Amino acid sequence: MEHSAFRSIMHNPQLNKHGELQHLLTIDGLPKSIVTHILDTASSFVSIGERELKKVPLMRGKSVFNLFFENSTRTRTTFEIASKRLSADVINLNIAASSASKGESLLDTIDNLAAMHADMFVVRHATSGAPFLIAKHLNDTRQHHVHVVNAGDGRHSHPTQGLLDMYTIRHYKKDFTKLTVAIVGDVLHSRVARSDIHALTTLGVPEVRVIGPRTLLPGGLEQMGVRVFNNMNEGLKGVDVIIMLRLQNERMNGALLPSAQEYFKNYGLTPDRLALASPDAIVMHPGPMNRGVEIDSAVADGPQAVILSQVTFGIAVRMAVMSIVAGTSGE
Repeated sequence: MEHSAFRSIMHNPQLNKHGELQHLLTIDGLPKSIVTHILDTASSFVSIGERELKKVPLMRGKSVFNLFFENSTRTRTTFEIASKRLSADVINLNIAASSASKGESLLDTIDNLAAMHADMFVVRHATSGAPFLIAKHLNDTRQHHVHVVNAGDGRHSHPTQGLLDMYTIRHYKKDFTKLTVAIVGDVLHSRVARSDIHALTTLGVPEVRVIGPRTLLPGGLEQMGVRVFNNMNEGLKGVDVIIMLRLQNERMNGALLPSAQEYFKNYGLTPDRLALASPDAIVMHPGPMNRGVEIDSAVADGPQAVILSQVTFGIAVRMAVMSIVAGTSGE
């Protein structure tokens, strides 16, 4: 088993030949030591006050290009703040309205931007695997000075969200090896859920539960090391951490769900349902929340919710990822 793990690291496009992180594309396959290093580095950026972040010159003179082929103001803004806290120059590009509409290929766009002395691409793309394609192209064309950070690709992966969720859990719960964590909702369409599951199992969480209606749970979840529950009340019993997933309103009236009201009745996190979890359980949500659909406002604004802390910690985690990646050579 150790040999196959070593072999997977050697073929992992995220790592250079020294086993250092040169791109962040997915949490799947990342060694526990690298995940922990990112969390420890993020911790060094958080001041004594939980909501305060330091400004450091670690990326002064470096150029970070935010390439968002899919809209996400919140994620792009946190990457922009993180870049500026690291003293980097930030360039936001509305790709969907420019090169793509002119018929320029993705890799042509990348080559042109790399020629402008880009040091890092933060990539959000609706197609699963697009950041991998970009990273492979940069490696193949020996543009080792340019690093790629995946800010969400299709239904596949959202590694910085997964890492900020891990940072939040560690901040409040300290020890991963004694926790039961529940992920609730639309796992089928959720890249966050996949990243969280990979991170939680890598960090040694003994029980990861997934709760949701059968129509919103993909096949093969048990093979990822999780327990599947279709009944919310059963799934929440005694859990230490509840991660609620966003349910997109446009999917509500399709074949997957009868209605938003019906979903809330069966899978919404209410005070009564929260009471089934451990008394000191924390409630998380990647945002933006649909109040009254996934989560009751009394819970979202209550003392067990750590949702605003997730946002602050997300900036620190993205600072950590970018500074670690920028500090490695791709060769």
